[in-house]
Amino acid sequence: MKRLFLLLLPLALLPACNAPKEVSYLDKTLPAEVRAADLLSKLTLEEKTALVQYESQAIPRLGIPAYNWWNEALHGVARNGSATVFPQPIGMAASFDTEKIEAVFTAVSDEARVKNRAARESGTVGQYQGLTFWTPNINIFRDPRWGRGMETYGEDPYLTGQLGMAVVRGLQGDPKAPVLKAHACAKHFAVHSGLESNRHQFDAQVSERDLRETYLPAFKDLVTKAGVKEVMTAYNRFRGKPCAASDYLVKDILRGEWKYAGMIVSDCWAIPDFFVEGRHGYVPTEAAAAAAAVENGVDVECGSSYRSIPEAVASGLLKEEYLDRNLLRALTERFRLGEMDGASPWDDLDPAIVEGPEHRALSLSIAHESMVLLHNRGILPLKAGQKIALIGPNADDAAMQWGNYNPIPKSTVTLLDAFRTRVPDLVYDRACDLVDPVSLDPADVLRKLDGVDVVVFAGGISPRLEGEEMPVAVPGFAGGDRTDIELPEVQRRLLGILHEAGKQVVLVNFSGSAIGLVPETETCDAILQAWYPGQDGGTAIADVLFGDVNPSGKLPVTFYKNVEQLPEVEDYNMEGHTYRYFRGEPLYPFGYGLSYTSFAFGEPKVKGKRLTVSVTNTGSCAGTAVVQLYVRRPDDAEGPLKTLRGFQRVDLAAGETAQVQFPLTPDTFCWWDAARQDMAPCRGNYELLVGDSSADAALQKINYKY
Repeated sequence: MKRLFLLLLPLALLPACNAPKEVSYLDKTLPAEVRAADLLSKLTLEEKTALVQYESQAIPRLGIPAYNWWNEALHGVARNGSATVFPQPIGMAASFDTEKIEAVFTAVSDEARVKNRAARESGTVGQYQGLTFWTPNINIFRDPRWGRGMETYGEDPYLTGQLGMAVVRGLQGDPKAPVLKAHACAKHFAVHSGLESNRHQFDAQVSERDLRETYLPAFKDLVTKAGVKEVMTAYNRFRGKPCAASDYLVKDILRGEWKYAGMIVSDCWAIPDFFVEGRHGYVPTEAAAAAAAVENGVDVECGSSYRSIPEAVASGLLKEEYLDRNLLRALTERFRLGEMDGASPWDDLDPAIVEGPEHRALSLSIAHESMVLLHNRGILPLKAGQKIALIGPNADDAAMQWGNYNPIPKSTVTLLDAFRTRVPDLVYDRACDLVDPVSLDPADVLRKLDGVDVVVFAGGISPRLEGEEMPVAVPGFAGGDRTDIELPEVQRRLLGILHEAGKQVVLVNFSGSAIGLVPETETCDAILQAWYPGQDGGTAIADVLFGDVNPSGKLPVTFYKNVEQLPEVEDYNMEGHTYRYFRGEPLYPFGYGLSYTSFAFGEPKVKGKRLTVSVTNTGSCAGTAVVQLYVRRPDDAEGPLKTLRGFQRVDLAAGETAQVQFPLTPDTFCWWDAARQDMAPCRGNYELLVGDSSADAALQKINYKY
């Protein structure tokens, strides 16, 4: 059997020598594929079965250590002691900063290597201690009611792809290095954007255009451009088949069209959804479910159904050769990570880097860039000599700032902590709960605010209300999802009371999703969107409010006026969803965000294959412009109203002008090709739109024929 596997390997993978050399998986000089094939040839069916489960058991007779594939690093090394907590991904997306996000995940993978070394030295590498991270979540945040949208990089396929690739580069390191630093994982493949309540039963039906134009581009970017090492299949069905059993998604597109050779893992306990009563109803038994997933190319299961692989083989449901094909990929990756050999080039990293000053400074820096100023009547930045009060349920909530899938840091700076260092005579009161209407005593709150000039209200929602499959049932929230998008009524009522009392109010809104804030644009003098900003989020917010940092964040999602502007939440067709297909007037558009300065754009010009536009800081202080390039195809009535195809952050001193250039490549004009039933560079007439948000009024237009 060993010789059979070696014959199947390309000759280029075999060691060059004058005389035949005995191949051994223990020989560290051999390519990972050769070592994996040799090891595979020595395994029994039961041992193979043990190695394709996420809790891969040790095989003592062959010296194979136990390994747990399940690890999380959504915005920091999670669930494994203390580590640096960076802002929630939806907040990092607001930075529009690929370089900073790559730096963040380089820091994350450094901390991961330190923690993995400690686990190896302890003798056991258990769950959340390995090197295979099931992140990033690159699903499209198509509807603000989806509870897990805060884990994503927003609603735009291009932005999601660009930032997702930055995550992959940071986590995996140099793809040509002899040892890979870690694995990233593109999830959840595919057409998975909520709801949490029905993900184990839902069948996503979308047009081929929406599939290829919206739901797949980020996955294609991570696979074909960034070399992501893992792809995770989704819970839901797609066109009648569970995603892990979808031959169209996995075999035809992922493996076939995109030539993906990396690993595929299932979402956790998604394979039982194949047969458990009341779920997909796809197959009748666990053995049949395991057979379907293995045959379709799902290499490792997060769950328990793969224990039935021997039964599936014995009963003729599964050919062992499919198991061998999958396990060869998994073993190869274990060798590439150096995990089998018990050493790595990162073993000399200083443990002090974990939540150390450099990484905390990086967390603060990306938090600064994540802040989006939505509304300002001139009250911000706050001025010296003002009597300031800080109130609200999110003012002193460290866990809220951590988001979900998070580390637990050794220390956190809440907004209250940050204000107390800046405002010696600060007035503080929690004032009300997030949603409980009886928590508010208006008379008591107003009494405490007597003589206060400016009230900073820290409100919004919390990861305890929105997130993955949560036991939550309060007004506006259900099971981790949202049933409405308004600010909770108790907070809205309090803000109205403060306004009626003549107070100047600054709303700091914490949330992982868009909030309907129409009344608050009247009752509040300023609104700052803070997301879930990480362990130093309090400092980041205070720095912006007091003017030490000029806000530069831009919305990675549309802020709608109310839920009435949205289609049905289970409608996965893109019409009416996101700035690309929403034909109404949003409260705040995708790409929007104010600054303490102002910017003016010149007329864009095209020369050769490059668009150039001048940007001038016309205000009185330094600031950062986030220049955005959108493309529209006027002749395509069914296509997107516009779609992002480029962005750049530009730092400008007061009065300074910069020339910003965007290359015009075939990817810029990648459009739906009905004849191919796929996205492709398409010849024709286009409009190139340049500005600082997706709103038409904010964009300069130039016609272009490609």
